[in-house]
Amino acid sequence: MELGTFSVSLAVKDLEASRAFYEKLGFEQFAGDASQNWLILKNGSHTIGLFHGMFDKNILTFNPGWDQDAKPLDKFTDIRELKRQLVAAGVSVSASADESKSGPASFTLEDPDGNPILVDQHV
Repeated sequence: MELGTFSVSLAVKDLEASRAFYEKLGFEQFAGDASQNWLILKNGSHTIGLFHGMFDKNILTFNPGWDQDAKPLDKFTDIRELKRQLVAAGVSVSASADESKSGPASFTLEDPDGNPILVDQHV
């Protein structure tokens, strides 16, 4: 199962303090909008998202249809098919992608320890 590109979405208390900290580790802003309380930073092939006031916990994030530079892929497994495969494997999925539509959608799930996982397709 190919879930797409991976990043960690961090729930931060202070966006600017977090940006400054991760810049000291060699990360650079790649996308996002500080006025909307979110930034995406990269260090080589490593990607993190900084999100202030958007969620309570850090989230593992997968983006089907994107490469590591957020560029659309020619071929990928659609999020609705990923959802079907996970449900068939016995995984509980919430906030399901609408099966009657195509294109951007998302769903969430949790691992056995309650860690949230977001599968978020933008294409």
